[in-house]
Amino acid sequence: MTRPVTVVTGGSRGIGAAVCRRLAAEGHDLAIGYRSDAQAAEQVAAEVRATGAKALTVQLDTAVEADVERFFDRAAEGLGTVTGLVNNAAVTSLQGRLADLRAEDLRRVVDVNLVGYLLCARRAARDFARGGAIVNVSSAAATLGSPGEYVHYAATKAATDTLTIGLAKELGAAGIRVNAVSPGTIETEFHAGGGEPDRPARVAPMIPMGRPGQPEEIAAAVAWLLSPDASYATGAILRVAGGL
Repeated sequence: MTRPVTVVTGGSRGIGAAVCRRLAAEGHDLAIGYRSDAQAAEQVAAEVRATGAKALTVQLDTAVEADVERFFDRAAEGLGTVTGLVNNAAVTSLQGRLADLRAEDLRRVVDVNLVGYLLCARRAARDFARGGAIVNVSSAAATLGSPGEYVHYAATKAATDTLTIGLAKELGAAGIRVNAVSPGTIETEFHAGGGEPDRPARVAPMIPMGRPGQPEEIAAAVAWLLSPDASYATGAILRVAGGL
């Protein structure tokens, strides 16, 4: 039986790393994209290989078209026909009011979180001639807005939801499913990039379930959407946010 080959952007840490480990356990061979931490990416790849799956790592900036093309090319050359994409790589800036943010921060967030998703999804749409599945990692911020913290990030995630719905309709006849997972606050190092590493603990009382989520809980949702069990699911935005 042919093993699915899935490319994961931002696969060296946090949700992306958890997705790689979960997919490996479910029989996927993986191309792990990372931006800067080669050691972390290789550690995830070693964990993937320990399950018997194949893995390779590729450094890229998803906002750069040539990098995205090289990533998919390397995946196909090293692993075989790519059948799945997890659009996960994302950035933010220091949290704060929109009025206080720098233009370069706004552009970088849009370039990675939206243009990067579009470039990867475009390549997948071209490659998945025999069908396949795309999962975009969105955020509950898309509907909550993240006022005073991440309005610009939230805006890119709302765009991710629209991308998911529109592309699912566009590619449905080709047998390509497109879905999104919309996490709430998850305990990862992502929050350190916003200047508040302990943010999950601070916001926990505002979450109906009373706690932040774990990366593995998001990975489980991603894995389901990529699996045959989700064969009739497309255009879905699966909220995994503890009740937010």
